[in-house]
Amino acid sequence: MISADYITPPVDDPFLFGQVAATNALNDIYAMGARPITCYNLIGFPSEDLPPESFSGILLGALDKITEAGAVLAGGHSTEDDEPKFGLSVNGLVHPDKIWRNSTARAGDRLILTKPLGSGVLFNANRKRWVSQAAMAACLEQITTLAKAAAEVMAAHPIHACTDVTGFGLAGHAFEMAHGAGLTFEFTLESLPVMDEALEMYRRGVTTGVNEANHEYVDFTTRYESEWPAARREIVVDPQTAGGLLMAVPAEAAQPLLDDLHAKGISHAVLVGEVKPMADVHLVFR
Repeated sequence: MISADYITPPVDDPFLFGQVAATNALNDIYAMGARPITCYNLIGFPSEDLPPESFSGILLGALDKITEAGAVLAGGHSTEDDEPKFGLSVNGLVHPDKIWRNSTARAGDRLILTKPLGSGVLFNANRKRWVSQAAMAACLEQITTLAKAAAEVMAAHPIHACTDVTGFGLAGHAFEMAHGAGLTFEFTLESLPVMDEALEMYRRGVTTGVNEANHEYVDFTTRYESEWPAARREIVVDPQTAGGLLMAVPAEAAQPLLDDLHAKGISHAVLVGEVKPMADVHLVFR
């Protein structure tokens, strides 16, 4: 299993930059039920514009998360670039019979999400200095939190399907799961966990460069069963960095799994919907 995320994290601090990118890459492995083993740096860096301390800061931030994951940094590759870009190629191990796929949900399953939504709009709004320090601090804490603890809890429960929510937003990644299984995912919009001030930023007119593309990706197969405000519709396509795990589990396993996640400190984990037989669309928000 390989994760090859190569991104420009939306932060200026080199150490945090490295942490965010590494978390984003490592979580791809956890989303498949695997354990990260080895990592390789992939970095593009403008050496004439930024000092070497920025280069080393990025690598140290990534190493911090690699070490937390129990993996090792085995090498990497760097190249000259106009702006800093960083990611990891990650190798992980999982028993072939225990892989969590994103296409194997079953009708009757319940849907659980482990992290709140809204990092995309918050980072854009923060450029305008509209986001409070407390809200940004909470956002940064979320996007530098590995899915390790969640995956370890999940391993003791029946998981029918799983994915991590990143650039396509909740709706985009849920569509991939629903389409892959030939089913309909039905969400309760008000149950979705949302980062502090994210909805407010949408109400103030902030968006991201990806929301429109994400709408185009899913709107043809999405139905809203109420006249939800625009901010609520935008939050489901908000592009996440190192977002939460979205999992489909048997109905009888949902509450015990939630209880165990909460006991492990994953307080934002919440039941957000259920899986239905295929209707006229793959996604329903009610």
